[in-house]
Amino acid sequence: MLRLLEESDPEELFALIDRNRAHLREWLPWLDGNTTIDDSRAFILHSKEQHLSNRGFQAGVWYENKLAGIIGYHPIDWQNRIVMIGYWLGKEYQGKGIMTESCRLLINFAFDEYNLNRVEIRCATSNSRSCAIPERLGLTREGVIRDGEWLYDHFVDLYFYSMLASRWKVLR
Repeated sequence: MLRLLEESDPEELFALIDRNRAHLREWLPWLDGNTTIDDSRAFILHSKEQHLSNRGFQAGVWYENKLAGIIGYHPIDWQNRIVMIGYWLGKEYQGKGIMTESCRLLINFAFDEYNLNRVEIRCATSNSRSCAIPERLGLTREGVIRDGEWLYDHFVDLYFYSMLASRWKVLR
């Protein structure tokens, strides 16, 4: 189940982050900025502001009534009708198809509800689990963004994937 993050979620969100800190640190650059429950609370408030200002949303990914990860739209570019999906999942929830289905839902929502034309996903080239998601869903790998993200003490290259609304209708 996907649902918007609520003001009652920071403890569970922080606990998920904290117990997956080593796992998430390999691929996500924001962990040093989320070291307390108040940091998770601030993220949730920022997410609510994003949603209220019509720039997208961040949702909790719930599996068996437990928070398993986060998925969301990085700010929507309404003029060009483009959105980028970002996601992460706790290590204990990987390999169950949870994030693939979550991405499928957000792609459907982007095209069907928001009438966007393009969905993008970026993944570190060496993060095979994350790259498998857009590949499984039929997104096109358009190329590599060299040194596309700074991870604490080094740059990583990113694969750049996209799906167009016209192509998604054929694949469904």
